[in-house]
Amino acid sequence: MGWWAKTSSESGPRKGEDGSWASSEHARLTMVANKRRDTKPELALRSILHSRGLRFRVDCSPMKGVRSRADIVFTKAKIAVFVDGCFWHGCPEHFIMPKTNTDYWSTKISRNSERDSAVNRKLKDAGWTVIRVWEHEDSSAAADRIEAEWKRAVQ
Repeated sequence: MGWWAKTSSESGPRKGEDGSWASSEHARLTMVANKRRDTKPELALRSILHSRGLRFRVDCSPMKGVRSRADIVFTKAKIAVFVDGCFWHGCPEHFIMPKTNTDYWSTKISRNSERDSAVNRKLKDAGWTVIRVWEHEDSSAAADRIEAEWKRAVQ
């Protein structure tokens, strides 16, 4: 048996017959279809910011020692923008806990939230401004917030 295979006596979540942690084939396909970057909310926000003349890096780590990648980074202004998905980051308005595999999902979403807080702290301690945008937020309003912060930082 290879190092990747679990024996039936090992504890922890069990993989399905297809080797996935997903509770069903539908759930697996949904998870595979999720994009890490270039989501519709990100593209809309980037388009507005670019049309306003702002230039930025996309999908990069703001600084060494931070493993999390920001969706939009203004390196000189030291602004990191994260566009958070309502499901993956536990939006207080829109997150609905899945009915299956609830132990897995509650732990997963909780870990994501803890990681977000740790990244925010680390960046802020290093002098960065962190802006978090929910995927459901109006792109123009989010761009207004970001642009205002960018103007404050570069002046």
